[in-house]
Amino acid sequence: MNAPAISVVSTMYRSRGFLESFLAQTLEALHATAESFEIVLVNDGSPDDSRDYAVSRCADIPELVVVDLSRNFGHHHAMQAGLAHAAGQRVWLIDCDLEVPPAALLAMDEKLRASGADMVYGYQEARKGGWFERWSGALFWRGLNALSETRVPENVLTERVMTRRFVDALLRLGDRNLFLGGMMSWTGFVQLGLAVAKKQREGQSSYTLLRRLQLMVNAISSFSAKPLTWMFHVGLTITLLSFAYVLYLVMRKMLFGDALLGFTSLAAMVALSLGISTTGLGLIGIYLGKVFTQVQNRPTFIVRDIVRGSRTSPLVPIAADREAVR
Repeated sequence: MNAPAISVVSTMYRSRGFLESFLAQTLEALHATAESFEIVLVNDGSPDDSRDYAVSRCADIPELVVVDLSRNFGHHHAMQAGLAHAAGQRVWLIDCDLEVPPAALLAMDEKLRASGADMVYGYQEARKGGWFERWSGALFWRGLNALSETRVPENVLTERVMTRRFVDALLRLGDRNLFLGGMMSWTGFVQLGLAVAKKQREGQSSYTLLRRLQLMVNAISSFSAKPLTWMFHVGLTITLLSFAYVLYLVMRKMLFGDALLGFTSLAAMVALSLGISTTGLGLIGIYLGKVFTQVQNRPTFIVRDIVRGSRTSPLVPIAADREAVR
């Protein structure tokens, strides 16, 4: 059986409340293209009945593929699993929470084919939500681009359309510390943006401020050595200032016979130096942890089961799939 023209990839985690509408809107968008397609849903260890519902829909949606992971590996790992099992010549990537409707992918797909680009990604012209969500999102992207050597478009969304060769190249990177936004930017090819309106999610998002900070640390440490360089410069500056202060105290003693003064300042300098040293060791530890994870060479996800509708293509990009899970 020939590979479909389009693969739609989405992940499931606490997604049961969205799936019925998501599948209906996705099918409507795909039927508008009049091309062959498949829908790949990845169950990322969802604690609700998202997987059972998706499997039940394979009976009436023959183009549906449900990839069931052995546990929760995380959003980016689940997306990678979906990309590895997508067989389409073009791949649509989207979250199933309906913050961005599947119909928005039609405009991206049209721009991809008209421009000859390899990826068209969605981005927000103005961030949605309250002041805290807007502030934390802006902090994430500006902090990431200030510290990372790989620039990622600000306010970029999960939603995007990619060519087969782009997806294959992405899966060959072999990163174990996944940050797909940075990996996609690093991969290269011709990438274009398209402004997309994003609605407020129904229910609470799983991306809390703490998770955003963890994601930023992972992203920066995976794509840049700048923090290590900056830490060296900070340490060198403090060392020079410390020597200058000691020289100042010695000169005061020699010229004016003053007793050693500035105990408070010395104590502050010692405390500051200790704090910076501890931070530096922690920073080195983060990078060593990244190296440890990479050299372990464990798979980034493990598939427990795959359930396919009757008309889905059995073809999977085998080389890319092996690269993703080896």
